[in-house]
Amino acid sequence: MRQMTLKNIAEACGGVYYGDPAGQETEIAGAVTDSRQAEPGYLYIPMRGARVDGHTFIPDVFAKGAAAVLSEETLKDPAGPYILVESCPQALKDIAEFYRSTLRIPIIGIAGSVGKTSTKEMIASVLSEKYRVLKTEGNFNNEIGLPLTLLRIREEHEAAVVEMGISDFGEMHRLAKMAKPDICVMTNIGQCHLENLIDRDGVLRAKSEIFDYLKPDGVIVLNGNDDKLSGIGEVRGIRPMRYFVEDGTAEHMNDGYDVTADGLVNHGLKGMEAVLHFPEEDCPIHEPIPGVHNIYNACAAACVGQALGLSRAEICAGISHAQTIAGRTNLIECGGLMIIDDCYNANPVSMRASLDVLALAEGRKIAVLGDMGELGENERELHRGVGAYAAAKGIDMVLCAGPLSAGLAEEAGKGCQTMHFATREELTEQLLTMVQPGDTVLVKASHFMEFPKIVKALREHAGS
Repeated sequence: MRQMTLKNIAEACGGVYYGDPAGQETEIAGAVTDSRQAEPGYLYIPMRGARVDGHTFIPDVFAKGAAAVLSEETLKDPAGPYILVESCPQALKDIAEFYRSTLRIPIIGIAGSVGKTSTKEMIASVLSEKYRVLKTEGNFNNEIGLPLTLLRIREEHEAAVVEMGISDFGEMHRLAKMAKPDICVMTNIGQCHLENLIDRDGVLRAKSEIFDYLKPDGVIVLNGNDDKLSGIGEVRGIRPMRYFVEDGTAEHMNDGYDVTADGLVNHGLKGMEAVLHFPEEDCPIHEPIPGVHNIYNACAAACVGQALGLSRAEICAGISHAQTIAGRTNLIECGGLMIIDDCYNANPVSMRASLDVLALAEGRKIAVLGDMGELGENERELHRGVGAYAAAKGIDMVLCAGPLSAGLAEEAGKGCQTMHFATREELTEQLLTMVQPGDTVLVKASHFMEFPKIVKALREHAGS
């Protein structure tokens, strides 16, 4: 990694180097916080957790050939050089910020309440038609995941697409200070993390902190269907690029959109068709991932593609090649069963979008839903709203787990068969006795509910 010598790293994080003086000129090959991922030439950054202290694995990483380690404590007779720091989490951020300053490739930062991961995947797919792209793995989007993503950038990469997730004020400042994005994409402003952010205006203020570290000649891409984002005018002299989807849910709020989409044709779980309108030409697209919300992702990607010089043909090809990842509207066919694995996280907006996808399925439609976290004082009302939406969408059966989902189940029961369980385990046991070939099962809840275990159980059951 160019310029990532142990000397520069120590200076960047305010640490003190201990070891052979000649070793200070060693350039690291990579950086990890997981000792199992350590390789020869790597820097290991140990983290203290509730159960495990990463410092205990320092001998192991030296045995694997690590170039050096960070440490919050003085080491006795270490097998290699180390840098003593006050805080490894802060040092990780400082090191990533320094490394970012050495890079000359465009970095695209994705922010918003819903759809960051799927938008990141779509943008990466489009840019890959022209550039060698690094993207956030999964949704490594917080104050540990983002710096680790930045430290994965190598000389062969020509662009990077990074996801930036927050739950409180000030977090986006810290993320943006590291990433210093050349392009900021804001997907929407929804009802997320309301425990800290209070309301959608608070969400907008917190997300907008990203603009404070945008490059002076940077690009801003905004969802023109979102009422809060439509109110953003020039930002530090930058006119935002805007996209708009003619899906019947919002009126035009601005003139001069950079990309619009209409002519939507829904092919159910086989994806969407639409026509993208650029200022110079129109382009029909096939979007292979189900759900109208993915046309929004395609429009965002088209804006980024334009900003980075892709042709219309390259943009449309990249959209057609887009794929999902586990836990994000990931379609799994197994033993005659269709599983919609969308269980990485959840909020009211994404719940409704997932129910829209489930409603497109043929055969019996089963929604397996769990509690949504961090919704603040209106959490019960918001859960009930999702239940009412499920009832209105014609879902055949709703199975819920978790205390907050009791209200969801009650409202859903006004339009479909509903069952509520105190625990995920009880729900899973009952679900496996009910599913049959031809069913489509949506699995979705906030991450703390551990619903990926339900997906695993379904796959094992259907494959048996």
